[in-house]
Amino acid sequence: MAKLYFYFSAMNAGKTTTLLQSAYNYRERGMRVAILTPRLDDRAGAGKVASRIGLQSSGIAFERDADLQKLVEADIAAHGGLHCVLVDEAQFLTKPQVWQLSEIVDALKIPVLCYGLRTDFRGELFEGSQYLLAWADELSEIKTICHSGKKATMNLRVDASGRAVHDGPQVEIGGNERYISVSRAEFKKVMRGEGTIEPLQVPLPL
Repeated sequence: MAKLYFYFSAMNAGKTTTLLQSAYNYRERGMRVAILTPRLDDRAGAGKVASRIGLQSSGIAFERDADLQKLVEADIAAHGGLHCVLVDEAQFLTKPQVWQLSEIVDALKIPVLCYGLRTDFRGELFEGSQYLLAWADELSEIKTICHSGKKATMNLRVDASGRAVHDGPQVEIGGNERYISVSRAEFKKVMRGEGTIEPLQVPLPL
């Protein structure tokens, strides 16, 4: 039975690596997949999904006003049946797009696997994550670790001095140079100004 899945985590937990491994597993069995990626995340180039360990794949770039159900139906019409839809950086989805993904599951009977952050640098839910948490059939946390040794559940946006950024737009594309995954306790500490964090000191997941 097709389901809507949401795999969430803090930064640098290997979400994209896991997505690409899932796509490989399907393709290895002769199944066709579609990888959807928000156009605004163009760090690897529009329509490219790339992990920090060097894995990458082509995807279908979409805008915030795109109808994802229609996009998938057009892909099926052009290339044939799909066995799975995978969505990278799913926190950037809009509420209507999450609903459209649920329609891909319920009406088209195609499983949809979404990978994304749960919260932003202020500890608040992204729009896409909010509605995936509400509407997904299955939720799964991809775990990573804070430099303190505790499980990392929060994301810090830091400046060049390693100090937490408190204000600014919710969406600001960046990688290890701007964002750090930390435990809730460390998040509180750094947000209070009780220390700084050097991005390169944070251990990366294997």
